[in-house]
Amino acid sequence: MTKPVFTLVAVALLSACGEEPAPAPVETATPEPIETLTPPDQAYFTAKYAEQCPEEEAVNTAVCRRAGMGSPDVVCEFGLGEDEYLRNEATLTAGDGDWVFADPENVCVG
Repeated sequence: MTKPVFTLVAVALLSACGEEPAPAPVETATPEPIETLTPPDQAYFTAKYAEQCPEEEAVNTAVCRRAGMGSPDVVCEFGLGEDEYLRNEATLTAGDGDWVFADPENVCVG
């Protein structure tokens, strides 16, 4: 006798659970894609540095990387003149569709 009662209770519980209305779907706004500038190469950085610091020696070697994950800035390490080592550093930041020096007053080495 306990088996039919248990079956009836189980069926009643299962049927009661299935009658709840489903929650309404939540509309989410899709974010607009963010356009980012690609990190500058050595030729671009050389020209940008020469424009900012015309009295300085020319950039001999340069490597530019993102400042950090998700950062809008780029850090460029570079060597001037005959120096093949990356002894100097400058930070570029995105501005109006082009890279600009983050600290233009202090970017020139000499």
